[in-house]
Amino acid sequence: MSQIRSKDTGPEWTVRRMVHAMGFRYRLHVSSLPGKPDIVLTRHRKIIFVNGCFWHAHGCLSSRKVPATHPRFWTEKFARNVERDRKVLGQLWSDGWHVLVVWECETKDPGRLSAILSAFLKPSRGPVNYALDDQHALYEQAAESRVEYGFENES
Repeated sequence: MSQIRSKDTGPEWTVRRMVHAMGFRYRLHVSSLPGKPDIVLTRHRKIIFVNGCFWHAHGCLSSRKVPATHPRFWTEKFARNVERDRKVLGQLWSDGWHVLVVWECETKDPGRLSAILSAFLKPSRGPVNYALDDQHALYEQAAESRVEYGFENES
């Protein structure tokens, strides 16, 4: 597990290259912001997190299987990660940031990723932050993962 990187991952590089090609300049891993976001577009007040499906319990096919060894540990760990993500996103939204989470599985389809990033990065007049479960690219399959990780009673 010590060999698993938290920054400069393949999916993160894919998103960075695409955002840069769209003409945007950004800062990386700003530690003064909650959650230490992967990409911060300060001038536009926009943040992009690039989350691994497995570690953040996305719910897609590649992330649904809990490791066979120590399943209780992993279930609790994934639940803590999801809860931490919720708190960080809520705090950023309340601070006035527009936030997008790009999932690792979404980086495998360049056309779809480009459409998601273009829609998020275009200028907006009003708030674009929706409830966590309503975001198109954020916890889009969270219904399964919420049940699997014990969040089925939350609203």
